[in-house]
Amino acid sequence: MDTNGDFSLSREPHTHSKGGRTVIGTWLGRKSIRRAIRKGLTILLLLFAGFFFLLPFYWLFLTAVKPADQIFTIPLVFWPREFVWRNFPDVWVKAPFARYTANTSIIAAFNIVGHTLVSALVGYGFAVGRFRGRDFLFVVLLATMMIPPQITIIPLFVMYRYVHWLDTFLPLIVPPFFGVGSAFYIFLMRQFFLTIPLELEEAARMDGASTLRIFWSIYLPLSVPALTAVGLFSFIYAWNDFFGPLVFLTRRENWTLTLGLAALANPQYIDYKEVMAAGLLVSLPCIVVFFVAQRFFTEGVTLTGIKG
Repeated sequence: MDTNGDFSLSREPHTHSKGGRTVIGTWLGRKSIRRAIRKGLTILLLLFAGFFFLLPFYWLFLTAVKPADQIFTIPLVFWPREFVWRNFPDVWVKAPFARYTANTSIIAAFNIVGHTLVSALVGYGFAVGRFRGRDFLFVVLLATMMIPPQITIIPLFVMYRYVHWLDTFLPLIVPPFFGVGSAFYIFLMRQFFLTIPLELEEAARMDGASTLRIFWSIYLPLSVPALTAVGLFSFIYAWNDFFGPLVFLTRRENWTLTLGLAALANPQYIDYKEVMAAGLLVSLPCIVVFFVAQRFFTEGVTLTGIKG
């Protein structure tokens, strides 16, 4: 009420409300600035890390296309005056890399099929099956990941020599179908299957579906991201494996790409441009396959850690 006895609406609440909105707006503005700064710093950090990750690949490519007189020059040449592309066909002809590529592709294909099939079946059993000692067996399976392959290589060599498998692809393509080296892949598949609701299995059993039918028609189609991750891991391991082929393969016509690449590094004389060109050719399929399957690979690895 004013001095004349009349009632009037006070302007004070409106002033306070406006001041509150100003304070909130200032706070939101500062928060958005801080968020933008953090985002910019994160992008700069990722670009900095990406530069150091890509630098070896760039140097690998650069050495493969440099003239021989610019490889060891000081200061370093980061952009050659001319690109020597003939290093790639020269090294391809110098060593039978076509044969090595065919051998490596055969071994990698069998490893992919064996590892994905076994890891899916066993992972499904550990995720959905109900049997005594299931968790204990799973822990024992994971414990095998701590055993280095060098420990078992001598008994394996003796066993394969007894069955006349040496100097053939059998020691490299048969074990994946029996779960050898599949502990990590089984773990990935089991973790993924645990994310699938049990209601789907219960509904299928009410409709009369068998266990194998449920696995084939429900779990397997839903596990494409995890299967892609397992297949990609298996392909990269088989493609880059050096220790296994070195022990079990003797004849040059059975060599893989890694053995052929190692043979180029002669201790008496190393032609670095040819070695780098061969290294780029050997690593190129892994890079291409990863970028093609990157979305499924990332999704599969991410979803396997949702549920324990």
